[in-house]
Amino acid sequence: MLTVTGDLSHGVLAVHPSAPLYAPLPEGLHWLDTPVSPALLCVPERLPQQPAPLLVAFHGAAGVPGDVVRTLRSAAARYGALLLAPASEGATWDAVTTGRFGKDAMSLQYAMATVFDHFDVDADRIAVSGFSDGASYALGLGLANGDLFTRVLAYSPGSIPSAGRNGRPTIFVSHGRADAVHPIAQASHRIIPALEDEGYHVDYIEHGLGHQVPAAVVKASSELLG
Repeated sequence: MLTVTGDLSHGVLAVHPSAPLYAPLPEGLHWLDTPVSPALLCVPERLPQQPAPLLVAFHGAAGVPGDVVRTLRSAAARYGALLLAPASEGATWDAVTTGRFGKDAMSLQYAMATVFDHFDVDADRIAVSGFSDGASYALGLGLANGDLFTRVLAYSPGSIPSAGRNGRPTIFVSHGRADAVHPIAQASHRIIPALEDEGYHVDYIEHGLGHQVPAAVVKASSELLG
């Protein structure tokens, strides 16, 4: 459900789970319309009897929603989680390039509202995730909306966009020591201490590969959906 209490410029979303108004969408992939860019929703074959987890996933720069769906679909299905993959309006996410949240956050609001209109979502198991620039965006939105997103899963982030702080989400970060796109010394080696200085606990996995998300990392991080 959309509300009027958000502050998009600071990353605060005006959406929250509520009792669904319509029948659930069938298993499979669905494109959801928004005022900006369509979002891709993956409905698992078997939804749990109780309210379902929701995993929002942001693609990397120059990517598409299908990229993160391919990476996370199996892990989400293991926990009966809905997987929502928005699309950035430009080559990457607004706050990553301009420092301010705008149309991409608005698009996410509408996509999430559509999900809440059709599915009974577990308010205690809503996670936001992303890869590369998408991981940076996930961190910014997750920290600004810790009352909405109870978990943040960031794979190879480059930075944290400036945003408000609300709530205390569980944070997971992974990064490759051979990452040439977001070198680890300039990225996670700065991000993790900054988060810890703010009082956040961060589960961190450092692997020996490059700018990618190993299957073992996906498996470890997805356990937070359970």
